[in-house]
Amino acid sequence: MAKITNVRTDLYRVPLATRLSDSTHGDMDDFELIVVRVTDADGATGMGYTYTVNAGGHAVARMVDPYLSDVLVGEDADRIEALWQKMWWHLHYAGRGGHVTSAISAVDIALWDLKGRRLGQPLWRVFGGFDPQVPVYAGGIDLQFSVPQLLAQADAFQEQGFRAIKMKVGRDELRDDIMRVAAMREHLGDGFPLMVDANMRWSADRAIAAARELRAFDLVWLEEPVIPDDLPGQARVLASGGLPVAAGENLHTLYEFRAAIDAGAVTYPEPDVSNCGGMTVFRKIGSLAEAHNLPVTSHGVHDLTVHCLAAAPNRTYMEAHGFSLEPYLAETMPIVDGSVTAPERPGHGLDLDFEKLAALRV
Repeated sequence: MAKITNVRTDLYRVPLATRLSDSTHGDMDDFELIVVRVTDADGATGMGYTYTVNAGGHAVARMVDPYLSDVLVGEDADRIEALWQKMWWHLHYAGRGGHVTSAISAVDIALWDLKGRRLGQPLWRVFGGFDPQVPVYAGGIDLQFSVPQLLAQADAFQEQGFRAIKMKVGRDELRDDIMRVAAMREHLGDGFPLMVDANMRWSADRAIAAARELRAFDLVWLEEPVIPDDLPGQARVLASGGLPVAAGENLHTLYEFRAAIDAGAVTYPEPDVSNCGGMTVFRKIGSLAEAHNLPVTSHGVHDLTVHCLAAAPNRTYMEAHGFSLEPYLAETMPIVDGSVTAPERPGHGLDLDFEKLAALRV
């Protein structure tokens, strides 16, 4: 039995190299990173993390320490499903989602990392091992970029090895969105995979009107056209707009994904492993999507997500997010001709440079 002896939580504010922007979060210069390390009686340690945009990092960190650490220390680290249920019900009355599932996610990821390290196996193999090569797209957070900046970013993405790109929509005037998407389509050429993301900006009627105009640009999907609470509206967008819909980064439980699928409101379920409940729940969402013959994609934290998608037969594109930890990672995943390969290092294979991060601790 690998008994848990310590759960450590650290909070950092990480600067972004470029100011990023979307239709609901505004301008973003940094993000909050919550890192959890779980140590067992043999001295082995697993690491997990989650993040917040603009606010909430302290609340997530407090959910882990003391509320989750108090119920984890002394438990068997290998019984991850049992520990997940224990964490879920311990914090159930405090939220059933939001900062609660973000906190559980970081711990769950750390527990899986610890298990993989103890086994000497990468997590994508521990999870069953479908295909280590995962298609990836560049997730631009670029709503306020000028058109020349937008096109220059697209060129840079391609130079980095990306063969699919997502851009933001949701400006005040729909004609501005149409003009920008048209410019991107012309620049990238016919057949280049292009997605757009409205970040919940529109009403259902506005989204339907936008989708019908955007159909001309051969998009892979329209992402988050409406707020996640409006599943009937999102179902109308999917049924009447003429574009596939991706959604899920703001759904924080398995049950919310079930409701979205049951409502006919999503084509590409899009969980974020750092806020949906961790790798335990991400894999369940992937299986739920598979049972409904739907492809699963992802949001954010691609360095962790790659293991889940490399084990999922219904996986499609993985997002490489703008909130990257590359400057603080010992090793990064190279992008080769539009794909990344899940690492063979034990666990999730990430090692953070905590000395470099120390200056960012809050």
